[in-house]
Amino acid sequence: MDLDYSPDERSFRDHVRGWLHDHLPAAMRDKVVRYAPLDRDDLLGWHRILADQGWIAPSWPREWGGTGWSVVQRYIFEEECGYAGAPPLIPFGLAMCAPVLLEFGSDAQRRRFLPRIYRGDDIWCQGYSEPGSGSDLASLRTSAVRRGEHYVVNGQKTWTTIAHLADWTFCLVRTDAAIERKRDGISFLLIDMKTPGITVRPLPLMDGRHEVNEVFFDDVEVPLENRVHDEGKGWTVAKYLLGHERMNTARIGTSRRELGRLKAFAAEQRKNGKPLIEDPRFRDKLSRVEIELMALAITNLRFLDQLNGGRTPGAEVSLLKIKGTEIQQALTELMLEAGGPLAQVLGPVDGTMPDDDFLAALAPRYCNMRKTTIYAGSNEIQRNIIARHALGL
Repeated sequence: MDLDYSPDERSFRDHVRGWLHDHLPAAMRDKVVRYAPLDRDDLLGWHRILADQGWIAPSWPREWGGTGWSVVQRYIFEEECGYAGAPPLIPFGLAMCAPVLLEFGSDAQRRRFLPRIYRGDDIWCQGYSEPGSGSDLASLRTSAVRRGEHYVVNGQKTWTTIAHLADWTFCLVRTDAAIERKRDGISFLLIDMKTPGITVRPLPLMDGRHEVNEVFFDDVEVPLENRVHDEGKGWTVAKYLLGHERMNTARIGTSRRELGRLKAFAAEQRKNGKPLIEDPRFRDKLSRVEIELMALAITNLRFLDQLNGGRTPGAEVSLLKIKGTEIQQALTELMLEAGGPLAQVLGPVDGTMPDDDFLAALAPRYCNMRKTTIYAGSNEIQRNIIARHALGL
């Protein structure tokens, strides 16, 4: 097993790093590294810069705009974007719905949706979680009853990220309530968010920001042509999609950048007359996180080596999700500790970016990052998956 980059891969990394240095707008990067809110223009602006370069969808087939990069090159690109402080790409269309369409969609669905996802013409959201159906997703109750050439959808989704900005949503719905195995009665629908009968209500977060929503469907008509894969086979689609989602949750490059920022910040802060980074207790915590991040990076390279050899990682990919999100949370905890009392109060970030605004952003970021161990399947569920399917327990 070779866990080092080849000369060609190192050359590719240097090329990507240089391009990001020249093309990532400084204002966007400054917002990211200072934890300032990113608006729609920031997110779509960076999306379109990458689309113009031909780098927005590296994993897609070439005929749909993919780069033809190897899995290692794709990983390098994602890591370098995170390390450089690039705005995150909205994943719901690019990294979740698009792979589903490429695997299970009809030719008509691919022609209709993929070019618009590529260009950033449509924003997507994910209609999975419901009240009482989060980790136990198969217990969902949103119904879709077939009437002629349409499904009529009724129900509620919750914690729906950016639903207030989205043009489309992909939803899991129950098309057969009588079937004994609840996973067998679920279908996968693409729904236009402008369809009559859809209501989006904000769910304010602890930091006061509007990021997630609850979405209500009241007699919403969805054309049959918007169903992906066969009726009742939505769980197959959902599992495929969640595998792609979990592969993208480790965010090693972003955590490396955050670790470097934390070290620099702790060197500036004083405790008992000395830089905080010289405090033995704090330095011990910092070292533990750094070691875990190094181990995660090596584990990720092992998976990449498997992919290069033609093997698709199975349930063990949940390791990336578990450790990646725990490290992300640990970094926010240490950043909050480094900030001290001035970082303990939730406060606004007004965009002017002085040091007090950076401190005020630490507590909201800490609160927001509590979600990382829950989305894409809670870490408790991921441990069960590993135990059953990887360890055979």
